[in-house]
Amino acid sequence: MDSQPYLDGREAGNGDIVIPAPQAGQLMLIKKTRSLCPTCNTVLEADIIEDEGQIWLERTCPTHGTARYLYWSDAAMYHRYEHYDSLGNGIENPQNIAPPESCPAACGLCNHHHSQTLLANIDLTNRCNLNCDFCFANARACGFVYEPAFDEIVAMMQMLRDQKPVPVPAVQFSGGEPTMRDDLVEIIRKAKELGFPQIQLATNGIRIAKEPELARQLRDAGLSTVYLHFDGISKETNPFLTMHKKAIGNLKKVGLGVILVPTVLRGRNDHEVGDIIRFAARNISVIRGVNFQPVAFTGAAREEDVRKARITIPDLLAGIEKQMDGVIKKDDFYPVPSVIPFSDLVEAYTERPQVRFTAHQHCGAATYIFVQNDGAVVPVNRMINVDHLFESVDQMAKTLKKGGAINKYMALLDGIRNMHDSIRKGEQGNTTDFWRMMVKILTQQNFEALTEFHRNALFIGTMHFMDRYNYDLGRVQRCCIHYATPDGRLIPFCTYNSGPVYREQVWKKFAKKDP
Repeated sequence: MDSQPYLDGREAGNGDIVIPAPQAGQLMLIKKTRSLCPTCNTVLEADIIEDEGQIWLERTCPTHGTARYLYWSDAAMYHRYEHYDSLGNGIENPQNIAPPESCPAACGLCNHHHSQTLLANIDLTNRCNLNCDFCFANARACGFVYEPAFDEIVAMMQMLRDQKPVPVPAVQFSGGEPTMRDDLVEIIRKAKELGFPQIQLATNGIRIAKEPELARQLRDAGLSTVYLHFDGISKETNPFLTMHKKAIGNLKKVGLGVILVPTVLRGRNDHEVGDIIRFAARNISVIRGVNFQPVAFTGAAREEDVRKARITIPDLLAGIEKQMDGVIKKDDFYPVPSVIPFSDLVEAYTERPQVRFTAHQHCGAATYIFVQNDGAVVPVNRMINVDHLFESVDQMAKTLKKGGAINKYMALLDGIRNMHDSIRKGEQGNTTDFWRMMVKILTQQNFEALTEFHRNALFIGTMHFMDRYNYDLGRVQRCCIHYATPDGRLIPFCTYNSGPVYREQVWKKFAKKDP
């Protein structure tokens, strides 16, 4: 490392030092950030470097020496996603005013956090009816019970709805296993009363499988979606497969949608990612998507575990492409902030602040596939030219921002024409339904058309949460998935579960009773 010179870079708008992609075989500094010593959690200056086509995170602790760990396994994809960098403005009512060097030791959300809360998690309990060896919550190892009172949960939800400039649109109840609470239905009903458009439940599905009536009660209370822990389609990768199928069947009967959430480990279940997508496609009437989560090494993980089982977003997407025989390609996926033009468009048209998807461009990736009547799947990229569509929407938003009724009318006409060009440029001819949906949304503001869209559309996404080995404070400050705590704070997901491990601090502080 010392024998390889760093090249000077240009100063980017967000303060990162950015370097053009290096020649093959050349080691190069891509940007500066801050990270943690994986041994003692000391905050350190860090380098994101490219070496032999991969991206690495390197830092040196004065006590524990240099640590270098894989960040992204595909440098070309890293650079492609870098183009979607979109720095947000944070929230108008931060919970903490702190100097920038205090991150990540001064959470809740502070004046240096750049993203709004798109999804808030509330841990309802740390009790669980399973004992998974890779649970980032490490629920069974606590030795005490954390279970906020109903009124404390209501206060957390009210804090979320009070966020400015936009109330938090989605809440997910998690744990532990949240179905172990007797008042879960009442909690969901209260979330509906408080106005959350999207109410989610992260569960292992055991109780829903055993108690079909629970599924109906959750739906009637206002639950939108069940996020079901689902690690594979064989008994070797998913010992609870039979129970999961029962849970999915019970949810289908009451009309509750399911998102499958596989935790992916190299050598354990990464060979089944394609089959998981096929399983979801066969059950499109109830399964709305698959959200893969490459494993984060929290708790008592060792460096040996990281070397053996680490899988990055590019690894996962390459596996999907191979196992889906090229029907879905890794280049079909886009980072979260790629949809910012749509937020700009709605904000310009309504003249009201909107939720903005300013997550870090290397936190996750997603696409949509459409399931045809014969069971075949077609990625949205075959139906439309996605890059051209983003450009069209971006231009449409810019025109609308100029103001005036004539400008709005002209923007709509130009936007519809440009979007039609995007669809015509797609590779797949069967685009009539998609085009009709877009026209209804743009000309009539008929967002019910999105329901039709989702009936045959399957969301395929991935979110790689960080651990102490690949911890990047640049990502932390852009996090848009936050945990609410009983003391009135919002804490970024990866800070809550790794690094300073706020989860353990919060759970101990508010422990209610012995196990």
